[in-house]
Amino acid sequence: MDLKEKAKKFPNSPGVYYWYSQKGDVLYVGRATSLKRRIAQYFQKKLLDLRIEEMVSLAHNIKYKETETILDSVVLEANEIKKYWPKYNVVQKDDKSFIYIVIPKREYSYPMLVRARELKKFPTNKAHVFGPYQSAHLAKTALKIIRRIFPWSTCQASQGKPCFEYQIGMCAGICVDKIGKKEYQENIKNIILFLSGKKKQLLKKLSKESPEQAESMKHIQDVALISREDINIGAVNRVEGYDISHLTGKEPYGAMVVFSGGLPDKAEYRLFKIKTAPRHDDLRALEEVISRRLAHKEWPKPDIMMIDGGKPQVDFVSQLLRSKNINIPIVGISKYSGDKLIFSRGASKAFKDLANNLKDVLLQSRDEAHRFGRNASRRKRKIK
Repeated sequence: MDLKEKAKKFPNSPGVYYWYSQKGDVLYVGRATSLKRRIAQYFQKKLLDLRIEEMVSLAHNIKYKETETILDSVVLEANEIKKYWPKYNVVQKDDKSFIYIVIPKREYSYPMLVRARELKKFPTNKAHVFGPYQSAHLAKTALKIIRRIFPWSTCQASQGKPCFEYQIGMCAGICVDKIGKKEYQENIKNIILFLSGKKKQLLKKLSKESPEQAESMKHIQDVALISREDINIGAVNRVEGYDISHLTGKEPYGAMVVFSGGLPDKAEYRLFKIKTAPRHDDLRALEEVISRRLAHKEWPKPDIMMIDGGKPQVDFVSQLLRSKNINIPIVGISKYSGDKLIFSRGASKAFKDLANNLKDVLLQSRDEAHRFGRNASRRKRKIK
């Protein structure tokens, strides 16, 4: 049975799927709200992600594991990526930009999102580490759902007055002694069990100790995790935003900011002092900045480039990339058109859908590139 026919037998339920090489190595691990619908996307004539097209051409088998909920599939996917470290989950990504959930081993601990480059601050003997997760948005949303069942606190214990999160029903209440240390630590242990993929063990434990929490676990409302699901094969990990800044009495700069997994990655920000482009010629300045950026082959390739500008800028950069035989999707945002996303001629519907679902991140990258560029004369950070 060929893979396309095998895919038709996948269930219409949430779960995790696996692509295997001829040798039986795991090439890629992904998750889906609907396994049947998601796998069918891989056999479309044209995929958005060339990396995934290559993976499909090399695959000799596909398998899946069903999960009870979408949240379960998010947790399982992270644990399986950690277990197998599949080539096509990590290719073209900077390993240091992966997102992890970390729970330090301390009296009143709580889960936090940490980039891989920051994990050295949390050795395994001092913290529980889960992941990598495909994006910060995904991990953050999962934690919001988990927190409804097992609340935690980010404030100081016994501080005498309720914190803001307690007032909006998110804090467990250590600030006003609403919860004892033992009960609080049990909540954290339960979160650790769940993130470790031990849901059955957790439910068995809760059925004896906390039937109410057990029922909540069985009826998790995780529709928030569907919002960016099934839009594109292969997660968008790296978005680069560009802006040309003309400061009064100063030389112009090109600003490049990076969002990894939906979060600003400030260690990757770069400033380019414009050297050859005529003053106030934004198109030539963009050409210079993009060309100099692309000359850095050691930098991770972006999944999307965001240009602060309209149709002329987007078409110009798209033509520049084509002339260099480089395939990177381009999107522009013009403040003069009400923050409307601007696409180059021939942009696919799949990419337009993807970009619109990532609009919040794209807008943030536009604003951050503008801010970073405007501060160039004071900051002068890592000018290339």
